[in-house]
Amino acid sequence: MDVVNQLVAGGQFRVVKEPLGFMKVLEWLFSIFAFATCGSYAGQFSLSIECSNKNESKPNIKVDFEYPFKLHQEYFDAPTCQSGATTKIFLVGDYSSSAEFFVTVAVFSFLYSLGAMAVYIFLQNKYRENNKGPMIDCIVTAVFTFLWLVSSSAWAKGLSDIKLATDPELVIQNQIHPCIKGEAKCQEIRDPVMSGLNTSVAFGFLNCILWLGNVWFVFKETGWTAPFMKYPPPQEKQPAPDTYAQAQGQGQGYAQQDSYGQQGGYQPEYYGQQPDYNQQGYTQGGYPQQGVPTSFSNQM
Repeated sequence: MDVVNQLVAGGQFRVVKEPLGFMKVLEWLFSIFAFATCGSYAGQFSLSIECSNKNESKPNIKVDFEYPFKLHQEYFDAPTCQSGATTKIFLVGDYSSSAEFFVTVAVFSFLYSLGAMAVYIFLQNKYRENNKGPMIDCIVTAVFTFLWLVSSSAWAKGLSDIKLATDPELVIQNQIHPCIKGEAKCQEIRDPVMSGLNTSVAFGFLNCILWLGNVWFVFKETGWTAPFMKYPPPQEKQPAPDTYAQAQGQGQGYAQQDSYGQQGGYQPEYYGQQPDYNQQGYTQGGYPQQGVPTSFSNQM
């Protein structure tokens, strides 16, 4: 218990919230759905054969089949409509290879996703040591992406063949001799339910998309993109003046400009002249010049 407590205490569970760990959780979950919907399937269809002799008729023949879909081993007893004899009718086809390959990829994906999550949470330092962990993870993820694509495509083709081989109408038309010869009245009663197998194919391609998207997140952890990264060049600063003489020369350039007094523009004539209040013209404006008393005693 102490070892378990130490592992839990030292675990980095925040990685599950990051894209790298969250994608592994989705892959683990959807891989369960994939092999569960395919590996646990069991189907059944039924048909009826009515001979001219009612005692020889079989109104409800049930045919069962299941994973791994070795249909050539599945059979049912059909009346020959002749002296009460019956014959064994085997279904056609062996589709176990595509179904088992699909389930095998799903199971190994489940195991690898579970192991990768454990490494992410409890052995993060070992995972990033010498960058070997991300490299191996990236390669394995790419391999599983390819395997999901191949297995899902093969299983989709196998499922379409299984639907044809278990179609009661086609079985009646192609495999039951009294029905082919018209010696009996044959009809289908119930088709097999294939919704679970259709769901397994959908989960297969969904897993392929998940693993393909996870390749990018794992690839970023490898550091292989570092040599191809381009960074913007640093901005260059303006150089400072090298010598005092260069700075002095710049100052003289400003001093060589004209002064404000020498600039052109509106300059009235009296701008540079001082008014002379003692001139005669100032007293000839109708105001006679009066003497100013020199002292208060003279006025008295």
